[in-house]
Amino acid sequence: MNKRGIDPGKVIVMRHRPFERELAKVLPWLAADKPDLFNAYQQTQGEKLERTMRTLEGAGHVASFIGHESGKALFVGIYEIAASRPLSREDYWKMPAFTELKSLGMKGFTDDQDRETILWFDLNLTDAFADWKGKLVIGWPPPERSWWRRSHKNEMPILAVREESGLDAAMPEWNAIDLGWHELAVLPSQWRAALSHWRGIYLIFDECDGKSYVGSAYGSGNLLSRWTEYAASGHGGNRLLRNRDPKSFRFTILQRVSPDMNAEDVIRLESSWKDRLHTRVPFGLNDN
Repeated sequence: MNKRGIDPGKVIVMRHRPFERELAKVLPWLAADKPDLFNAYQQTQGEKLERTMRTLEGAGHVASFIGHESGKALFVGIYEIAASRPLSREDYWKMPAFTELKSLGMKGFTDDQDRETILWFDLNLTDAFADWKGKLVIGWPPPERSWWRRSHKNEMPILAVREESGLDAAMPEWNAIDLGWHELAVLPSQWRAALSHWRGIYLIFDECDGKSYVGSAYGSGNLLSRWTEYAASGHGGNRLLRNRDPKSFRFTILQRVSPDMNAEDVIRLESSWKDRLHTRVPFGLNDN
């Protein structure tokens, strides 16, 4: 690392593994496709790590990893610790990145924390070892709950350098997809590509009261286009979904159809699913 102007004695190695289940699921997606949002996640820290990072401002680096498996960590990037500034709780939650991360499950700077401000660090991604993003796997010495270390005080062996990035989540089978509303906005690029080619019948299930809505997707953009509308508005233009909280919606696919099935046949199939699942009012959320 010295050849790249990085002093191992001034490197903090972080192995991110959020305790929030929802955030832990999508954090690799953010690292792969929304690097600014991923960086926002690591730009504020607890008080102990804050003190260490402040001593390295202007000279130190963060080697960022994601908890990969037990005893392993997957490389994301090397970030320069440029500067810091305090944020009040009000200022913290005014930052769009933190409100978006909150929607993905992050607790953030909550009222139960016994301090008035939190430090925000300006972390600048460098090009050091950029080719290894998502590919380098290192061993993480115990205890696992100790999620950050000083580089020069620990041995972290290289276990593998993959050919393909481990940050790009494998696309599940269509009938195994089960997504929350906020996940629609941060889907991995592979998933988005697949959904843009898939047409068929989908289900929106409201966890609040168990009612469901059946819809269909066909034409330009297919399922991706339709679900992107829900990600943006929460209701996709559907009247009975407008006054509901989309944060309790789950999205699944009931049936895929041929990419050349005409619209009339898709709509007839959609109507059949509404009948079989009884999703028309008053039992469900379809008004036709």
